[in-house]
Amino acid sequence: MNMVSVMLNIFFQRFNLFSEEEIGDIVALFVQRNIAKNDYLVKENDYCEEIAFIESGVFRSFYANEKGDELTYCFRFPDDLIGAYSAFITGGKSIESIQAIVNAVVWSIQKKDLDALADRLPQWTTFLKIIAEQQYLELERRVIQFQRETASERYKNLLIYYPNFVQYIPLQYLASYLGITQRHLSRIRKEITF
Repeated sequence: MNMVSVMLNIFFQRFNLFSEEEIGDIVALFVQRNIAKNDYLVKENDYCEEIAFIESGVFRSFYANEKGDELTYCFRFPDDLIGAYSAFITGGKSIESIQAIVNAVVWSIQKKDLDALADRLPQWTTFLKIIAEQQYLELERRVIQFQRETASERYKNLLIYYPNFVQYIPLQYLASYLGITQRHLSRIRKEITF
C-alpha cells in the first residue's frame, strides 16, 4: 500500500462510516496528480469534474473582481479535500480559481466515480452530508471572523492552526485573505511574537 493510500484510509476511517474493504474500494478510485507551483486545479469559467485530496502542498482559492484584482478567500492544506464545490455540484462553470502556492501532490476522484459510489454505498450520502456541513461551518466561521476579529487576530489564528504552512504563502495572498494591504500585514507581522 502506498503512502497516500494510508493517508486516505486514515481520512475515511475518521468518519466511522465505511468498512476497511469499502475504504479500499474508495481509495482505489483516486488518481495521483502532481501540480506545479502556480498551476491550477481548476480555473474560473472551467467546469469542475473532480474533487482532490491534498497529500502535500498549499492551495489558494480566489476570484477576480471587476477591476481584475485577485481576491483570495480560502487556503487549503494537506489532509483535506479540495474542489470548486459549487461548480462541481451544479455542473456549471467555476466562479473561482484554485491554484497551487507550492508544488503539490493531490489524489483526485472524478465526479462519475463519486456518483457511482453514491449508488453503491448508502452511507456515502451521509459522508457527503458531513463534508457539506463542514464546508458550511467553515464559511460561517470566515464570515464571523471578518465581522468580529481584527486582521491581527485573523493572522494569529492562521499562525496557530497552520504554523508550518503560513511561511509558504506569499504576502500578497495573505494580505488579500485577511482583507488588508501588504503594508498593514507587514506591521502586524512585526508586532506579533509567540
